Amino acid sequence: MKLTYYPGCSLRGTSEEYDHSIQAVSRVLGLELIELDDWTCCGASSAHVLNDALANLLGAKVLGDADEAGRDVLVPCAACYSRLKFAEKAISQDPAKWSVNGRKTSIKVIHIHDLFSDKELLKRLKEKVTRPLRGLRAVPYYGCLTVRPPKVVDAAQYENPTALDEILKAIGAQPVAWSYKTDCCGGSFSISRPDVVRKLSGDLLKAARDAGGECIVTDCPMCQANLDSRQAEIEKEQNTKFDMPILFITELIALALGIGGVKKWLGKHLVDSRPLLSAKGLG
Repeated sequence: MKLTYYPGCSLRGTSEEYDHSIQAVSRVLGLELIELDDWTCCGASSAHVLNDALANLLGAKVLGDADEAGRDVLVPCAACYSRLKFAEKAISQDPAKWSVNGRKTSIKVIHIHDLFSDKELLKRLKEKVTRPLRGLRAVPYYGCLTVRPPKVVDAAQYENPTALDEILKAIGAQPVAWSYKTDCCGGSFSISRPDVVRKLSGDLLKAARDAGGECIVTDCPMCQANLDSRQAEIEKEQNTKFDMPILFITELIALALGIGGVKKWLGKHLVDSRPLLSAKGLG
């Protein structure tokens, strides 16, 4: 299977381990990711709060280039995915106004958990697992942007998504049930309102711990960054200890597939997951 790959800005900067793990896992599963040539920023997270037209046009530029490539486009970043889905809907309603080539796009915009939870690919993933993550109690965290607004992102299960849960089961981990799957972590308020981020992310960390989780698993760079980088501040503010690793789903897939380089990726996170994984016999 060939897919156009749109990494977006985060995966080439603060979340490069997400990018590296996606590329490695895709190779093992027989996916060919072809990076979109000369891609540009989609506008997340600032354009849509400043200028709706600019936000749509930035997303439309990306979709127009992907449409010319003629392959469905994989968008791992939740914020990028959201903006491209908004642009997709704008183009479908008025292609003459929004499309860079004057027509509706013929390609699909695919998020990472939708790709790896596809029935056929999930079966292939199970067959490739060499090191099942037995005993690892992982909390699946979807965040806001891949499920809302449902009519924009076409989410069928926007209150209780299960794609990450299914992937975790396929690699032998134990997905932990909890009621905060789609609650907000504070998103891009990390700089302008860190107090909001500490409150919302703190609620998530407490809920994950209370549910019996040992780590939180996500596929959103912003969610990972907030829960990971603000955790020490939250612990100090709340006078508690979480020590909750925040992992990308593709890092765990890579671990289960026996792919080299996982320890290096995990070492980039502020909350070290390696002691937990070693204790589980997975280090």
